Order: sequence, then structure tokens, then C-alpha cells
Amino acid sequence: MLEIQIIKIEDPGNLWGRVLKGPGIHPDRPEEYDNLRVKMNLFYHEFDLDVQKLKPAELKEGLVCVVFSTVLKSWCRAVVESLFQGTAGSQAMCFLVDYGDHINIQTDDVRSPLEKFLQLPFRVRRFKLAGIRPLTLQVSISNETAKVVPSSAWDSSATKYLHNLLQVSTLVEAVLCDTNADCSSIELYLTINNTKICVNHELVVKKFACFWSETSSSEEGDGDRAPVRLAWDIYSSPHQLLEMKGCCPVKAPPAVIYARKEKKEGPQTERGQHEPPVMEEIQQPSVIYNTDEFPELTHNVGSQTIGRGWRIRAEATDIYTDEPTARSQFKKFLESISASKQVPKSSPDVTDSENSSSSAPDPDDSASGSSEQQDEAVLSQEPSLDDQLACSRLLQFLNPEPLNLHEHLDNRVVRSDPGHAGVLVHSGLPVNPCSSLTRAPISEPFRKFLLWKKYSGPNVGESYCWPSVARGYDTVLVSQSGDSPLSYIPPLLMHLQTVSAVSNIAARTGPVAVILCPGWEKVQTVLDLLEESKATRNLHPTSVLLGVDQDETKKIKIQRNCQLLVTTPFTMIRLLDAQRFLFLRLCHLVLDEAHVLYSQAPEQLAVVLKHFQKVVSAEERVSCPRQIIAAGSRWCHGMEGLVRDYMIYPSVVISVKEEAALYGKVHQTVHLCLDCEKISVLLGSLDPHPPKPQKTLIITNTIEDTEHVYKAVANTAMFTLKAHEDLTDKFGFVTDQWRKDIGPGTQVVLVTTNDCLKALGIKDATCVVHYGFPSSPKLFGSRLFCMSENFRYLSEAERGECSSPAVKSVLLLSEQNARHVCGVLRYLRRAGALLPPALLQFALGVQHAKEGQKAKRPLCCSLKSFGFCRDNTACPDRHTISTALDRPLHPDSGSVMVLPLYVKTASVYYGRIVRQKENVFETLANLMKTHYSNARLCAVEVVAGELYAVQEEDLYHRVRVTEILDKGERLFGSVIAFFIDEGRTQEVKSHQLLQLPPQFQDLLEQVVEIILCRAQPIDGEVDWNPKVTRAIGQKIRGKMHQAKVVMCVGNTVWVDPMVHMTRVPGLKTYINEYNVHAEILASGFGVNNPQHLELLKRVFHVEESPITLDQHQTDSPSDLNGYSSSNQSRPTSPETDNHLNNAEVLNIKNLQTADTPKHLNKPAIVSFKPSSFHPQIKWFQKGQFITVNVKLISPVMQKCEFSSDTVIYSGYVNERHYFAKLELFSDIMAEECTWEVRCNEPVMKLRKKENTDWRTLLKLKSAFVSYEFDHIDDAVVPTVNGHLFLAEAGEEGDYVSSSECSSDSD
Repeated sequence: MLEIQIIKIEDPGNLWGRVLKGPGIHPDRPEEYDNLRVKMNLFYHEFDLDVQKLKPAELKEGLVCVVFSTVLKSWCRAVVESLFQGTAGSQAMCFLVDYGDHINIQTDDVRSPLEKFLQLPFRVRRFKLAGIRPLTLQVSISNETAKVVPSSAWDSSATKYLHNLLQVSTLVEAVLCDTNADCSSIELYLTINNTKICVNHELVVKKFACFWSETSSSEEGDGDRAPVRLAWDIYSSPHQLLEMKGCCPVKAPPAVIYARKEKKEGPQTERGQHEPPVMEEIQQPSVIYNTDEFPELTHNVGSQTIGRGWRIRAEATDIYTDEPTARSQFKKFLESISASKQVPKSSPDVTDSENSSSSAPDPDDSASGSSEQQDEAVLSQEPSLDDQLACSRLLQFLNPEPLNLHEHLDNRVVRSDPGHAGVLVHSGLPVNPCSSLTRAPISEPFRKFLLWKKYSGPNVGESYCWPSVARGYDTVLVSQSGDSPLSYIPPLLMHLQTVSAVSNIAARTGPVAVILCPGWEKVQTVLDLLEESKATRNLHPTSVLLGVDQDETKKIKIQRNCQLLVTTPFTMIRLLDAQRFLFLRLCHLVLDEAHVLYSQAPEQLAVVLKHFQKVVSAEERVSCPRQIIAAGSRWCHGMEGLVRDYMIYPSVVISVKEEAALYGKVHQTVHLCLDCEKISVLLGSLDPHPPKPQKTLIITNTIEDTEHVYKAVANTAMFTLKAHEDLTDKFGFVTDQWRKDIGPGTQVVLVTTNDCLKALGIKDATCVVHYGFPSSPKLFGSRLFCMSENFRYLSEAERGECSSPAVKSVLLLSEQNARHVCGVLRYLRRAGALLPPALLQFALGVQHAKEGQKAKRPLCCSLKSFGFCRDNTACPDRHTISTALDRPLHPDSGSVMVLPLYVKTASVYYGRIVRQKENVFETLANLMKTHYSNARLCAVEVVAGELYAVQEEDLYHRVRVTEILDKGERLFGSVIAFFIDEGRTQEVKSHQLLQLPPQFQDLLEQVVEIILCRAQPIDGEVDWNPKVTRAIGQKIRGKMHQAKVVMCVGNTVWVDPMVHMTRVPGLKTYINEYNVHAEILASGFGVNNPQHLELLKRVFHVEESPITLDQHQTDSPSDLNGYSSSNQSRPTSPETDNHLNNAEVLNIKNLQTADTPKHLNKPAIVSFKPSSFHPQIKWFQKGQFITVNVKLISPVMQKCEFSSDTVIYSGYVNERHYFAKLELFSDIMAEECTWEVRCNEPVMKLRKKENTDWRTLLKLKSAFVSYEFDHIDDAVVPTVNGHLFLAEAGEEGDYVSSSECSSDSD
């Protein structure tokens, strides 16, 4: 039995309701339909929606559509029932399938639904009472007689009576008897005062209807109970019906009803013993005509009234539906549908002839039998829709699945406006987007390659970028997929293959296009993609990676027919220095991951761009193509200079909205406040009389906040509007008011929610106030994009003509948004916003708390290998010492013999410390060999994290299973095993694992992580080049080395140096065959990292001995360089002076003895803490400019003041104040001096007043200031700075100048 809700009553044969409960019925959730209503209103109320694309191609009866109801003030799903010509034109009568109402609407106002709007089933269905027909009183004037006869229409009194019964019922249930395409026949049961009645029988008893079908619904089982005859009359009002207490009085039906009962067509359904007796159904409608009047019921006065309404749910007294009955209903349901397809639409309902012949007709009905049969035929003719709609509605009722339309509009509603698609396109030349891969401007081989790779693009950013690149325009792309080479390579190859054939420089040699990548890994990725695509016809792409070895640079040869070169900026600089004439044919320059290139190699990029500009600007190259492409996932300040200085009519495509705001120079402001004070802070940030016209958008997260803010702002003198999900019908008025022109001194404020931004289509706001905190960067960008029409324009046509007003964003940050502070701070720093000190302090505390949550994580590999982590905010590993995990397991000083067995990188190895007295590994290997020679048991069940044994030749190794691989279709399963005595990780077959006895499991791991100090990759690379790793591995693997241990943390030892010694034959003398550190530097892919050990000491001992560290920083100037923070970035690599190195050794000894009791006996030293520290400063000069690098990593709250002869800098690192007052050697031009943060370090650029070389930076010498020799080393190319230095491969890495340098170290 189904529990339903009656929505609307037209008559007993036309009921509109919803199915609430029942077998196989999933109850609908009102919030789902509310969300659907909101989404439909927001979509169809969009300001710039293309209405023509949403109109149905053909309007016909039975079409599912979407219409707007002026009564409900909402867009609703509907079905077209009829079309007619009205006075105002063509109109359609539609039925609202979720509300049970009809509406007449103009055909031009009908919209097609999107697929996502049909996911929920229709909420309202049409029902009719089964097995009965209406009766009416027929009066014959000639015969002066009156009799009750069947009718084609229900009397209004029957409708009113049914309405009264529904109002007083507490439970509405139904038994499904038959289902057609447009209507379901039911037996309706109501529970009134704990008594269940059948409405079908009640209408028959009250002589509103008669039974007309001989096919009984009693086979369904749920209606087989004696009809209850209520004692009240048909004129009783609902109030009178509710005045009765307890169970309402009932009377038995007339005896003649029981005298006639139907023979069942099939076996009866088994019933439980607690069910009521089965009702004998009526076959002869004539019985009703002779039924006597029932006496009127006396009503009780003063009875308590129960709740009224159309949907009144209470606990049912009887539930008669069981599982077999539900199956029988479903079976009959399907039979009725299949039968309806065979019977013509105009044929009457067919009854069982055998059952009808077995019943004796009543004599009173014989006279009018033929007329009544005609009436029955006419009444039984009901119009039905086509079979397709019938099947669709059947599926809607049985299974809540979407109604499948032949026409899907989700992909058809495509707007050409890039702003609506969330893309910022600033182009001096027109660009038409490509919507699909078939229409993309790429070559056919590459198109087949993308289809083979199942490429889903082009995405929205690539749809605008590809046509621009294919036409040869200068292009900048910033998108989420901007780091992928596919964002620019497909159209670039198409353009190269088209233009190269007609180029007049084809006779020259050298590459036509150069792709600059941020590292060797990306170079290899791009080259692999080009080779795999097999679409580089006649281009012959190749890659070049060079180290610092100048001889190798001069010897490098690029094949003559190479037109596409993939390399890095540093290698490009080395090639330009050695073979400048190699790039005279250069026409296309591509910057892959441009934001990374500008952060790692800004000076190298400047040299390459100047060379490119010089080459393409030659007179003989006037007719040759020139193109610069920059792709990345972020916008950076360097890309602004690229667009302004080197591009002609650039096409800037940015699909990441928050990055578009950085490009558009949105001024960011943040206010810290309590959540209860946000309204007052908001009002204080608004200017009621701005000097320029201003349109302010206040965005909230909820409707309640919208109303609250609107009331507060409306009380001011500002013109205020509001829009939220419940006011979608007012969107037109709001947009009209918003888009009106306003004059100076006018402030227009619109308060709205996040979901309404797209529907309103606002792009011309000048200020966005984030009253509700944006929960994601994407949402934050969507808000900022409401000012996109006023973003700063960088194209060639708009240079010097910036007429757009300044745009700003105001963010209200309360205590409820603490977890988002670090992300907000990173974005605000990139935007160059002024940061409140309280926000910085709070973010620092949050960062420390996040670091504390990594207590069980291993130490950061980059921190151990190089002494710093490039981004510890995103790194998942630990950056502080844990006393539980990092207790030293090996000596932290002295000379040891090490045996590298596995080379992970060029400076990180896994091996064993070999002791002369005892060799634990050899003993373990012999014991395991003896054990498995006697007993060899295979592992029965492999568990991840457990120890097992594996045999390789004659040796047995202990392994730990780290991962169990999926077997798939392979014969044998595999696991990933870590060899705990060698350090390597590899795949092992599961059947090769042997059980490891407990005595072998208790022994500690014999492998030790060995890290070689003072070495790091060249060019700021994150990882070592595999060429040098492979060379070092072949040289040291399996050989005994003498090493000096300088530090030990956990199972990791740091060694410096590490040499391989060879005994002289015939003598007791050993010589150093090679030094591993020197071998790395000699490969050309490694450089010295002298601060490695110093940085490790600072990080690892800052928590163990903070008091001694403060004393050390006060007493030793060399230690005040700002690297005490655990938040490390990539440091520079200077060779410090000898007296500083000596001080470093002494200070390390102090750190190692910091915990001795003698320090605790000096209270004066313990209580001393300096108020500020002096940072280490490096400087160099170039022409008329002096560059000063302050060696602080990620400082906050910085201030820099310039005067004619003094520079003052102050900042904080890890809650420590650093202050430097520099009295300069000579005068500077203070108004032309600047400073910025580059690579997380502050860099000051000073302009000399007189263009002469300075001997020193300061008037007086300072131990904190020294010359930047590393800059000279990086600038070996004469075109960069004009100096030439020859590197001498000494032990200390000293530099010898080819000429006298006029500048001494400070």
C-alpha cells in the first residue's frame, strides 16, 4: 500500500498527488526539490542567457519543458497539454508536474530543460478512483420521473465531500489498481479517528458513484476488507466531522451488498492471521439504486479538533501491504501497460466476458441497457499520449530516474562571451575560440595522437589560446592546465610546419623555435611528448642540457636540420656565450611554466629576451615571423614586463579567475575583526560620497546574512539593492538599476550571495566586499571576476590609455576563518597588499601549529640533502627535530668506513658503516644462509609492513613489504619490498617471499642513510640530473670509502669529506683516488653549498638549546644571516671568509655542548636576549646600479627607507627582529631606489648619484656585509655583466680573476 499526499482535487476522477512511501518507492526529499527550484531560477534568470538556444525546436503536446509561473514566481518543470491560438498570439496550456497546477503561457516563453534539471522525478502524478463512475439524477419532464443514472461528469457535491474527508484524515493511502501513461487508478484509503475507510466504497454508499467495472481490484489484496459505512451525512462539514471523539460510529452496509459477491479470477493471496476479514465486492450497480436512506448521525458538542491540511501524516492503525502483494501489483501494472499498447485509443475498456455472463442482470436495467452501454463506451474513451511519453512516465513512477530527452542542451548552450565562461581575454587582435578538437587549429597527425590519448580538451583556456598561437600572435596563457605542454604545443607545431616552408631564412642554420623549461625533468617531458606524437615532420626536435663546464659548452653540436630546441634558461645562456651565431634563425620563443622561470632565473630570461629582440628586429628579418608564447598556471610580476616590453599586440588569456585579479591589479585590503563586529567594520570601509562613481558588491554566504547586511547598509545614505535565491523574479529590476550610469559622488551598493553572481552577470563592479569568507580560491576568484571589465589592460592598443577606475577588494577576516589564514596570506603577498602585523603574527602561529601536526612524519628530504626546504608550507614532511624519532643511532663525529650499496641521488646514498672489530652484516648473512639451508618456508599470507626474506643468488636479504600490488590477470602476485639491509626498493614476486624467524626480525636495520654535505644541483634545480647520479653511482657503488661524520640524526649520518683510498703496491701508504664531492663538482651539474651544515645546525638545534642559540647569535656576527627559521627557501652559495669559517666551527662546538650544566650556572647569560639582530648582507654593482641582497628567508613586516647616504632596513623572521642601518660609501638617488622580495629574500636596488665604481658598500667596514662573489660566478657570460672570471678547481673553490677587480670585500 502506498502512502500518498493529495495536492489538488478537481474531481474524484482527477486527483493530483505525490507518492510518499511504498514498496520500491524512494521518498522524495523536499530540500532536493528546493535546490532544483533555486538552480532553475538562477539559470533561466541569467542576464546574458541566449534565449534562442533554449527554445524547443518543435512545440507539441506531451513535450517536457520549463515555464515561468507568475503565481509561484518561479521557473517550473511542465508538460505541454494543448496548444491554442489566443488573443495575444499562440499559447500553450502546460501542467506543472511538481505543483499539480495548470498554466497558460505564450509559446515564446517556453524553454527547454537541461539534462541536470531532469535528474529528479516529477513530484506530482495524476490519480483517479478505480472501479467507480459518477452518478447523476436524470429527470424526465414528460414522464415526471427521476432516476439516478451514470454520468460523464462528477457532481460538485461529490468533489466537496471528498475534499472534506481529506481535510479530516490523518493518513492517506492507496492501492495501485491500474496505470496508464497519464493516469493511475487507485483505491483510496483514509484514516479518520483511527478508522480506515475506502473512499471508493464511501462514494458508492453515499450514492455519488456506482461500481462500473467487473474486474475487481480485490486481487491486490489490500482492499479486501468490509466497506465501512460512515453514519454522518454528505452535508456534514469538516468541523462537524472533527467534533467526534474516539472511533467514529459506523453502520453496516445493506445486506444486499453482501448478497452479491464476485468469484475470484485467480488464487487468493495468502494473508496474515491479524488482517481484517475480506470484503465481498459488488458486481451489480443496480443494488445502489434501491439502497434506503441512512439516518443522520447525532454530533457530539465540544469535541477537540485535530490538525487540518492537505498533508496530515499520523501513525496508521493498519498496514495491509506485504511483499507478495507488491509483486502482484507490479505484475499487473506491466500487464496493463502491455495491453494498452495493443488496444486502440478509442476502444472502451474491456471486461471479462465470462464473469459478465455469469451474473444475472437486474430487470430494472434491461430497458435502458443499450443506452447505458453506449454511455459506457463514451465514458470509457479517454485521450492518451503517445507510447514514448507513456513509457517515460511509467519509468518516472517506478524508478526515480531522469526523463531522457532526445535533445541535450547542456552542451548546446555555449556562449561566445569569454567573460561569461570565466575567461579573461585581452587581445589587440580578434580571436575566435575553438569549441572542439575537430575544429581546433592543429595538424591531423597530432589530432589523431590526442584522440589516441583520449584527450578531453581543449578546455576553456586552450580554446582561446590555440587559435592565437596558430595565427602567430604573441600569447600569454594562465590556466590550471598551463603547466602542461599540451596547452601550446599542438598549435605551435601547426604554425611551425606552415610558416617554415615559406620563410626566407630557411637557408640559415640553427633552431627556428626554442622552448625554455624550468628544469631538466620538464625538458625531458616536453621532448618525450614531441617524439611520441610523431607529428614533428621536418622539425627534428632535440634537447640540450649543459653544466658549468665551459669546454663542454664549446664542444656541443646541434644537428643542422634541428628547427625546434628544448632547453633551460641557464643552458641557453651558456649556448649564447659559446655559440652566439647559432640562434640567428630564431623566430619563436616559448616560456614553459613562465611563472617558475621568472622566480628561478629572472636575469637569465632578461638576457634571452634581449637577444631574441635583437635578432628579430634586424632589417633583413622584417618579413619574417616573430612570436613569444608564455604559458603557466600563475600570473607573476615578471610576466607583466614580458607583455609590455617584448610583445606586439599580445593575446592575454587567463582562465584562473584569482590569477586574473592579479593581472588586473586589484588592490587587496584585509580587515581583522571579530565576527560580531563585521557590520561596523563593513560600514566603516564604505565611502558614501566617493570622488569617483563607485559600484560596490557586498557578497554574503547565506540569505539571512544578505537581509541583515541590506538592512544595515540601507540605513545609510547609499543607494542599496539586494538579490538572493528567494528574489530571483526581481533580478531584472536589480540589473537594470545596477547598469544605470552614475556620476561622481555616487555609491551604488548591491548585497547578494555567491550563487546569484552568475545569474546577475555583473562584470563592472569597482569594489567587492567579502562579508562572507570565500571557502575556496575558486570562489574567491569568482567574486573578484565581477570587476573584470575594470581590470588593468596590458595590450598594445591600451598602453598609456588606462581609463578604467581603480578596483579593490575588501576581505573581512574573523576568528571563524583561522584555518584559511595561511592561504590568504600567500595570495595577499603575491598581490603586494599591506599586511596587518596582527595577521602576520596569527599566520605564524598557525604555521607553527601545522608544523606540530607533522610530528610523526619523516624529516624533509630536501632539508636533509641541502639544508633548506623550498616550500615548507606545502611540504608534507617534518622540518623540526623530534626527540622520539631523531635520537642518534650512530656516532656524530669521527672517521668511519662506509660502503655505499644503493645510490638514491648524487649526494644521498644507502649503505653500511663497516667496523673493523665486528661485521654484523656478515654474521647475519651467514646465520640466515645456515637457517634456510635446513628449513625453507614460503610466506603463506603476505601483510604490508611485515618482514620477510628474499633469496638473490647465494644471499638472503631481509625485506619489508611496503605495498601489495594488484594481481590483475597476471599469474603471480607482486609486492613492493624495501631491503632493510641495503636500502633499495624493488618489485618482488609474492611466491619468492620466505618466512623470517623472530631472531632475525629483532636485529636492527643494517642500512644507514649517508648524505654528502656541501653539494647541490646547478641552476637551482630541485632534483639531481640523472646523468650525474648515474656517474656517481657507477663510481662509488660497492666500494669502501673513508668518510668523516659531521652530524647524525636518527639513522642518517652527514659526512664531509668522503674519499676512496687506494694502497700503493709494495708500500704501507694509501693515496686518495678520488673525492666524491670533487667528482660531483667536476661533472658540471653540481655546485658548492657551503652553508649546508650551518643551516642544519640551526634547524636541528634551535629547539634543543634556544638560550644558547640566542647567546651565540649575539656573540657571533657570522651567525646573523637570517637562516634560523625552519621555513627555509633556497639559499645562495657564497664562499665565506676564513675567519668566518673558523667562527662557524667554534659556534658548532658551542651548539653541541649547549645542554651541559655549565651553561645553567650562569644566570646573567641565560636571561640575556638581544632586542634585534643584524642580517647578513651581500652586494654587487653593475653600471650605475648597486644590488643589495638581505639574507633573510621569508621575512615579514618589512620596512625599507632610503636617503641620500643611508639605507635603513627592518623585518621579522620567526618572531626575531632584524635591523640594519647602512651608511653608504657614496651618495645615491633615493627617489629612484627600489626594493622587492625575490626568491623569498629582500633585494634592494640603489642608483648611484655619480656613475663611478664603489670600492666598498659602507663607509666603515662591517663583518655583516660582504661582496656577492656568487653573482660573478653565475655571470660568466660577457654579455651579462662584462666581467670574465676563470674558475680554478681548487679544494676550497676559490676564484681567480683574470684582471684586477677594483672592488674589495667589505
